[in-house]
Amino acid sequence: MKYCEDKFTKRIIYKKGEMAAFVINFLPGQALPTHKHPGTETYLYVITGTGTIVNNGTETEVAEADLIHVNSEEEMSFKNSGSKPVSLYVILSKIPNENYAKNI
Repeated sequence: MKYCEDKFTKRIIYKKGEMAAFVINFLPGQALPTHKHPGTETYLYVITGTGTIVNNGTETEVAEADLIHVNSEEEMSFKNSGSKPVSLYVILSKIPNENYAKNI
C-alpha cells in the first residue's frame, strides 16, 4: 500500500487475460471520480479505513471488511471521508481497456 499526498494511487496485484486485481490507496479527502467499468463486474473490498461510495447516485458509508459490487452499467465514485488512510482491493472480471490495468 503506497499513499501519495497529491492523489490516490493504484497498484496492480494481478493481471491475467481479461481479469485484473489491484489496490487503490487514498489519504483523507482524496477521491475517485464518477466513472463506469463497461462490460465488467467490479468488486471492491475495504482493507483499511472508512469512506463513502456513490453507486448510481446512492451514497453508502463503508468501512474495513465491507464488500461492494458494482455492475457494468452502474456509475460509481469513492471518497475517503474518514481521518485515516483507506485501501480498497478491487477485482475487475474483465478489463474494459488497458488503461484500467496500469499503476498510477
